[in-house]
Amino acid sequence: MSLAIACYTNFLKTHYSSPAPLIPMPSLYTETIIHAPRAVVWQALVRKQDWLKWNTFLFDRQPEQPFQEGRSLLLSVRRVEGGDETEFEALVNRVQENYYLQWRSSVPGLRNEHSFELQDVGVNLTQCVHRDRFDGLVAPMILPFIRQEELRGMRRMAQELQQYAEYLSY
Repeated sequence: MSLAIACYTNFLKTHYSSPAPLIPMPSLYTETIIHAPRAVVWQALVRKQDWLKWNTFLFDRQPEQPFQEGRSLLLSVRRVEGGDETEFEALVNRVQENYYLQWRSSVPGLRNEHSFELQDVGVNLTQCVHRDRFDGLVAPMILPFIRQEELRGMRRMAQELQQYAEYLSY
């Protein structure tokens, strides 16, 4: 009996603690060209205390805490403008200043990886790629219900980021 428990425990550790996804899911993403220097776009993204000025998709419950690798954040998302917010705790995994920001959140059976990648594509032109990837055992059951609203919210945020960063750069 203890061998079976040990095998099951090992299975859980291997499959549920692994950074590899349990059930790969396609990423939702937006790509936006912003007429502003990468550093300006980066500052708009990481200055969470200013999100309320321009961002109707993501909200930070602790805006005074900067993005820092290993730091937990309390965020919320509003998929539909004016709709209900869904609060979640996220762990910042990667911050590469002026280039890349990533956090992960999870609940039993569902993991989410949220990232922003900035690239220069011309003089004072920045491409922002915003990805939202879901995986886990319950992802196939939940994602169909939120996919379209999540993608519309991401597109709304991309447009708002574009307008705000372009405003800041002029």
